[in-house]
Amino acid sequence: MAAAGVAHGTHHIGDHPSGWRRYLYSTNHKDIGTMYLAFALLAGIIGGALSIGMRMELQQPGLQIFASSHAYDVFTTAHGLIMIFFMVMPALIGGFGNWMVPLMIGAPDMAFPRMNNISFWLLPASITLLLMSSLMTGEPSTSGAGTGWTLYAPLSTRGHPGAAVDFVILSLHLAGASSILGAINFITTIFNMRAPGMILLRMPLFVWSILITAFLILPAMPVLAGTLTMLLTDRNFGTTFFDPQGGGDPLLHQHLFWFFGHPEVYIMILPAFGIVSQVVATFSRKPVFGYLGMVFAMIAIGAIGFVVWAHHMYTVGMTAGAQAYFAVASMVIAVPTGVKVFSWIATMWGGSVEFRTPMLWAIGFIFMFTIGGLTGVVVANPGADRMLQDTYYIVAHFHYVLSLAAVFGIFAGWYYWFPKMTGYSYSDFLGKVHFWVSFVGANTIFFPQHFLGLAGMPRRVADYPDAFSDWNFISSLGAYVFAAGMAVFFANMILAFVRKAPAPANPWGPGATTLEWTLPSPPPFHQFDTLPRIVAPSLDGSSLENPNVESSGVEGASVEGQSVEGASVASSSKRPSLKRPSLKRPSLKRPSLKRPSLEPRPPAGDFHRR
Repeated sequence: MAAAGVAHGTHHIGDHPSGWRRYLYSTNHKDIGTMYLAFALLAGIIGGALSIGMRMELQQPGLQIFASSHAYDVFTTAHGLIMIFFMVMPALIGGFGNWMVPLMIGAPDMAFPRMNNISFWLLPASITLLLMSSLMTGEPSTSGAGTGWTLYAPLSTRGHPGAAVDFVILSLHLAGASSILGAINFITTIFNMRAPGMILLRMPLFVWSILITAFLILPAMPVLAGTLTMLLTDRNFGTTFFDPQGGGDPLLHQHLFWFFGHPEVYIMILPAFGIVSQVVATFSRKPVFGYLGMVFAMIAIGAIGFVVWAHHMYTVGMTAGAQAYFAVASMVIAVPTGVKVFSWIATMWGGSVEFRTPMLWAIGFIFMFTIGGLTGVVVANPGADRMLQDTYYIVAHFHYVLSLAAVFGIFAGWYYWFPKMTGYSYSDFLGKVHFWVSFVGANTIFFPQHFLGLAGMPRRVADYPDAFSDWNFISSLGAYVFAAGMAVFFANMILAFVRKAPAPANPWGPGATTLEWTLPSPPPFHQFDTLPRIVAPSLDGSSLENPNVESSGVEGASVEGQSVEGASVASSSKRPSLKRPSLKRPSLKRPSLKRPSLEPRPPAGDFHRR
């Protein structure tokens, strides 16, 4: 039996599927993360093309390229749904989450690899249904769902008797199921598969952000599923959940949708928080300021995000007391958000800041998110919101938070981990050109929309009075500038794959201190021959139990069994051993109280120094 076992193990050394089977049948977290990122890139191209079409229409008064205002509304609806469910979430959670969470916690893979596979493959089916909806009958004698991404009743029930909205509902059901499966997988992986010594308060902040996001998905997505199911039965099976004639209430749809919709904002932005925390610490060459405060700030943001949903509904006639509560709760959530912004600034303050491409995108994220947060405080006030509701001020506000901040976070993560994921280096110069062109273009698109909203221009309209033409023209020019920046991005990526300049295991130097930088670039198919072991530092600054093993510099901790250049990983292609090594208790010897020497200490990363 022993000989058979050895033979069986030898047979599978380095054995993994290749070609199209490697991806279609994949259970490897890195391959699935790559598919998520490729899918998000394709969906982003589609959603971006829809937004360019919208800005072309709004460049001048009158109908330019759409035959009717309904066709414009179909573009608006598809743009919002694609960018939220098929671009931002797959990139930040499915893409970077799948790729980096197991690497950062020292796990061999995700807890449920086959569930990981199906959670991805639900998305191509989902977006296919959404795109097919544009070909189905929506309003009488028209095609497509022009309901807006919120699918408000009764517009989505009586206003769209055709099959278009049904296709959208089924599409979102599949996307929601994908998110729920992914959330279960991340929670199980992070709680059960951390390397020895990787306690929760030593985890990188990106892992924390994914964990908190997964806990937000679990209660939020089923509420959306229930809302969509009620909408489906109202449309097709004679129920009256949202129909006043049968005892229903259209406002019930708004309450249920926004109970999902507001946590969804934080589902999209929290992983970007984690990415920015990693990037800022790496290129400041110092630990994140206030690690513990950052963790609890994200937990507080997630918790408070569930109790502020009705600030989207100040105009529906709620009582003064309810308005006062939601106004206060909406402003309270700005406190932990401000903690994060000031922690990032404090991390850079006094650090050895290096303005590489990922750092520029991270700083751009902080700028964009701060503007979006400040305008959010404005519309949290019921009096101001009643004036600005459904105007372009709201469009500018949430695009600064999502279209700009989340997308800038995606690009920060892309440029930060691209060498690790592909093994290739890209042009830092072209990356910086991409950033500056996109930064100028994005602000040119959305900052003028604040002025349009304050002047009273309503959203979701294809035509408008001449008084709004100047700012709309400038906003449309910004869209073309941003598109030019994306052309630079694709050119840079194509050049990276053509040149194939090899990337080192750690291209960012001593500031990159998390566990993935101890592996070669790209990591092997099975990344850990044996599970790494995180060792707590002693108070005198020494962090290795075995002085013959080179330290990885993992934020206040070190790794046994892995060298910085990943030599011990690359030397073998055996399947990773899931056997947990025994935990050696740290010495309880009282530390010396003598004054430490002034020699520079090695940089730390994201883990809490105990």
